Formats: sequence, C-alpha cells, structure tokens
Amino acid sequence: MKEIFERVSIRKYEDRPVEEEKIRQILKAAMAAPSAGNQQPWEFYVIRDREKIRQLAEVTPYSKSAAGAPVVIVPCYRTSGLWAPMYDTIDLSIATENMLLEITSLGLGAVWMGIAPIEERVQSVDSILGLGEDLHSFALVPVGYPAESRPQQDRFQEERIHWIG
Repeated sequence: MKEIFERVSIRKYEDRPVEEEKIRQILKAAMAAPSAGNQQPWEFYVIRDREKIRQLAEVTPYSKSAAGAPVVIVPCYRTSGLWAPMYDTIDLSIATENMLLEITSLGLGAVWMGIAPIEERVQSVDSILGLGEDLHSFALVPVGYPAESRPQQDRFQEERIHWIG
C-alpha cells in the first residue's frame, strides 16, 4: 500500500472544509481495524466547531497547530463492558493508524497528537468534549487539505532486523 510510504505528519492546512463523505470514509477505515476479541472499544468525535478546536489546541504544548485545522477527529475508548480492557489503547492505536492511511489516500493531511496515556491531557480533552466516566479521549487528529508538503523520511534500518533460522 503506497500510503504507508507516503504518509507524513501535516500540521498546516488550507482554509477549506473537509467534505463529510471524506470524513465518513476516514471513520469507516478506522472502524475496519482489528481489535482484541473484536471488542471494538472505539467511538469518534468529529469536531468542526472553531471554539472547541481552539480549546483542544491548547491541551498540550504540541497541539497548537490543531487550531488551524478545519476538523479535528478525537478517537475515544470505552472502559466498561470490555472483556480485554488491557488492549483498549492498542486497539485505538490500530484504528488511528488506519485513519492516517485513509487520510493520505484521500489527498488530505493529518497528524497524530498523543493524549493518552497522560492523565491530565485525557482529563482536559474529556472535559472539553463532555465525555462521561466510561469514555476517554485517546488522541487528537487534526485533518485538512495540506498547506505544506515534504517527502517521507526513509526509516528502514537493516541493522534492526534479526533473522533466526
């Protein structure tokens, strides 16, 4: 899949909205992710409200660029009713990566801004979104049409591969 080798973190966006059909396709890709025991602990908040985006951009020292995005997707995870809760954030990581790859395939740009497992960040985002006690924010994913471009770094390192047998 070429998107694996094309995806880069984008932090600057054109001043134009992202079409709802593209957002739905991104979320469909996220929900196609495998999850432990098929527990699918995810829920997704799609934020287009400028004031909410501004608030989210202030949660961490690294999330300021989210303020310029036309949409921020917040993957969240449930903590109740799961038979394998120790895998909830792993499941969300896979779903978030699926989102990033689909975003790239649609000609959009995004960046994964970590929220979990830093409790103060989780509580801040949960409060901004009014999440209940059984649902928690995992990440911020600002999405938009890229206003910057650069090639992906080649991170392949042969010395990190160990063949046995």
